[in-house]
Amino acid sequence: MANRIKYPIGQQDFKTLRMRDCVYVDKTRFIEKIVHEGSQYYFLARPRRFGKSLFLSTLQYFFEGQRELFKGLYVDSINWRWEKYPVLHLDLNTSRYDDPGMLKGALDRIFRNWEEQYEVEVKDTDYSQRFATIIKIAHEKTGMPVVILVDEYDKPLVGNLSNNDNFDNYKKELASLYSNFKSSAEHIRLVFLTGVSRFSKLSVFSDLNNLNDITFDEGFSDICGITENELSDNFGIGIEELADKSGVSFLKACDELKRNYDGYCFTKYGNFIYNPWSLLNCLDKREIANYWNETGIPTLLAESLKRVNADLEKTFNSYCTEDDLKGLDLLNPNPLALLFQTGYLTIKSYNPKIRRIRLGLPNNEVKKGFLNVLLPYYVRCKHAMSNQVVDDIVINFILGKPDKAMEALQAYFAGIDFKLKIENENNFHNAFFLLIDLIGLEATAEAHTSDGSIDITIKTDDYIYIIELKYDHSAEDALQQIKEKKYARPYQTDSRGIVEIGVAFSSKTRCIEDWKIVNYKQSLRL
Repeated sequence: MANRIKYPIGQQDFKTLRMRDCVYVDKTRFIEKIVHEGSQYYFLARPRRFGKSLFLSTLQYFFEGQRELFKGLYVDSINWRWEKYPVLHLDLNTSRYDDPGMLKGALDRIFRNWEEQYEVEVKDTDYSQRFATIIKIAHEKTGMPVVILVDEYDKPLVGNLSNNDNFDNYKKELASLYSNFKSSAEHIRLVFLTGVSRFSKLSVFSDLNNLNDITFDEGFSDICGITENELSDNFGIGIEELADKSGVSFLKACDELKRNYDGYCFTKYGNFIYNPWSLLNCLDKREIANYWNETGIPTLLAESLKRVNADLEKTFNSYCTEDDLKGLDLLNPNPLALLFQTGYLTIKSYNPKIRRIRLGLPNNEVKKGFLNVLLPYYVRCKHAMSNQVVDDIVINFILGKPDKAMEALQAYFAGIDFKLKIENENNFHNAFFLLIDLIGLEATAEAHTSDGSIDITIKTDDYIYIIELKYDHSAEDALQQIKEKKYARPYQTDSRGIVEIGVAFSSKTRCIEDWKIVNYKQSLRL
């Protein structure tokens, strides 16, 4: 036990991580790109808990010349003089910013430390001017241009989306503060800013017209997160421990990690990556669970969704342009950009012919988070989708008890006061499929056969469920279509049992009215 891998759970300080001999996925190759590309100002947006703060900390120690911390890492081998730069690390993630004066209070505490460190005589109470003076004096005292790292540049803004006065006040203060990046350019070696959101129509960076936004840059696609190769190179022992505790094979453990935590992609041709927070927690605790969801719903998303009457059915597996994802108009937020920037939607594929990105939910953990946390913002429920309701649906489908599963689904639909408007058959299909998909069952919509397409197919280890949905028609009509179209034919040689289900939805009651079930073929595996 003493030799167990040390996972840096919540550790955002690179020096502490290295000194404690924690496992570290080497991202220092991106530092080489940054220092050799020649850009002076960088900006990166990624969802919460994806390692932005750790990367900034890594940059800090690199520019401070602490080469001993980088022994054995990629950047230790590059052509670099390892000189010590003055680094101003501005972490805005430490306060809540509920009151108008909280930003100035946070800045005052940070600036006092810098002013003491560089022996700056404070002559001005204006925070922007104090910042400018600190930058200038730090350069003059050390003889080296300043490196400025801003962690969560947008925290004061996203915490005040529902408070116009605070929001406008903080927007002006931040714009004034960040204006120093351009006016003090002669004293600056590098500025690197991170945040969750990428705002459009916002004057915070209006003066910074040469900002290098690497959020959608293919060369930086996996600067945060863990790729498949990085997983196999760094966490083989951890996966073995997870497999042993779970009583499954190594390959099965890998598959569970992929289904639950992989699937994020932030550029058109980028690698799919794992959520590092969830992956590290899972391997440390040796248990598959919803770790990312436990860190809470982003304020930006929660507050904005309250003001947006979004069409949920059109949100998933939708197509958009890259420009649609690049900015947020806070007065009229685009749900796609909002869900993408906060990590609930990700890039699934890119079609260069039509220049469109296909979006979707990245993995099972996000699906469960959406179901349990975000879905109530779209549909007002008399009861939430509790774990018991989910279990009733999932377990009964797995055990071959579809009638019990349909009873649980009917109860859930009956408890919804629909903002999610089920006004036609297509909307019903989408709502039904969405719920099935979000609870973690392996579901396919519109699977094509030689004589049509199956509305929904659910596959478990022992059963294949063929489901036809009808809107203001009988369940018998739905079942008859399954038989006439011979939807079960493609699965005749499958060893699993085949169950046909016809489902009827009523526009009057806005609920599942009835269903009919036929066991087409018994399972050969039971």
